[in-house]
Amino acid sequence: MKNKILIIIFCIIFIGILFGIQYFLNNQTKYNNIKEENMKVLEVMSNQFEEEILKSDKTVLVDFYADWCGPCKMLSPIIDEIANENNDIKVCRINIDANQDLAIQYQVMSIPTLVVIKNGTEINRAVGVLPKNDILEMLKN
Repeated sequence: MKNKILIIIFCIIFIGILFGIQYFLNNQTKYNNIKEENMKVLEVMSNQFEEEILKSDKTVLVDFYADWCGPCKMLSPIIDEIANENNDIKVCRINIDANQDLAIQYQVMSIPTLVVIKNGTEINRAVGVLPKNDILEMLKN
């Protein structure tokens, strides 16, 4: 009798593990699909900065961020939405941990920092989490 109960318990645990794995894989697929939808935000490294941002023929919104930054994570969906809705601007992200030289060059003291660059020149800057309308207003100036 005890052996049958143990076998039933192990079966239940095994089925639970299988459901957990399936749940994880489904969410991973959804996450990858979301990432693909937001491909309009370009992750820029130091060696690409001049070509992708300074020489761009569009106004560029640059998001200086870090993976560990809570406010950066809050701002990220807003930045993605702006990139997906506005074809007349270019939206880029710069990870300050991987590109410390750019963070120093642009005197990024706090993150998230948003910098608007037009024709290779900084025209606007904001620090912290901003509502979408405020960011769009920054881009107009």
